[in-house]
Amino acid sequence: MASYEVAGLQVALYRFAHYKGPIDGIAGPMTNRAIVAFQRERKLTPDGKVGKQTRVALGRYGRPLFGVRTIKRGKVGFDVSVLQFLLAKNGLPPTRLNSNFGPATEQLVRKFQRKAGLPVDGIVGKATRAALIVGKSAKTTKVPPATKRHVVQPGETLTAIAERNGTTVRELASRNKLDPSGVLLIGATLVVPKGQTVARTTSVTASLDRWAAHYGVSAKLARALAWQESGFQPSVRSSVGATGVMQVMPATRNFVELFVIGQPVPRTTDGNIRVGVAYLDHLLGVFKGNVRRAVGAYNQGPAAVREDGLYPETRRFVANVLALRGRV
Repeated sequence: MASYEVAGLQVALYRFAHYKGPIDGIAGPMTNRAIVAFQRERKLTPDGKVGKQTRVALGRYGRPLFGVRTIKRGKVGFDVSVLQFLLAKNGLPPTRLNSNFGPATEQLVRKFQRKAGLPVDGIVGKATRAALIVGKSAKTTKVPPATKRHVVQPGETLTAIAERNGTTVRELASRNKLDPSGVLLIGATLVVPKGQTVARTTSVTASLDRWAAHYGVSAKLARALAWQESGFQPSVRSSVGATGVMQVMPATRNFVELFVIGQPVPRTTDGNIRVGVAYLDHLLGVFKGNVRRAVGAYNQGPAAVREDGLYPETRRFVANVLALRGRV
């Protein structure tokens, strides 16, 4: 697969909760493991190759390949995922990678066509596809002296970039013509203005209760999970990279921002708690309200729980969380 097709595959695997890495078009070990896990789940030969059977099993997110058909408003599928990825690579990131060619995606296509000197019809035919792939519309712009460039890295959000560079989300989004609630794609280059850092603080327990109420999750369960994970300590970082009160892995944050919440979340204590509680709510939905399996999936991963059940160490983790309900 070409790199842009790999990106479409990554989006499809995200939809089935098997891939939690960045949408970067790189067919690395994480992508291969996700393919094999999906194939095993669907009783296919787990060879890591994305053939016709695997793409059929992915449903509308696995086909058609980019270039098979002309894409226009109303289309949904693998090729639309690729289109949205390529638009982002050309400096026109969509607010959501939803694999749906709606009005917002059509507007971005028109902008791209205008920059590339193509007929502006909002339809992705042969000429527009070719220009997207080779990056014909990419232009260099002069950066004002009081700014700098930043290439978006895996796991970053607009809020985190703004805070690190002493500016605000509004100013950063305005300078780059982005939707502040949209999704950032790996590799996108931002012009970063300088400004004043905005500090945010919040109470851990108040934050847990607020987001539990927001997502309709038991506050007692959310608190118990947080205590088991970190003892309510915002600065905890595990040996495998899980961070904060809810011990959120970077890949889990990417998944939650992209497919559960639908927008970047501030990299603060409150933001960490929101991501963790939102993911817990998502897992409760996946496992149809089964608290034991949902909490187990928070620790072990949903795909592994579906395939193997709860590991012995996961069962101990779940037992501890359930015993803590109402006590923290």
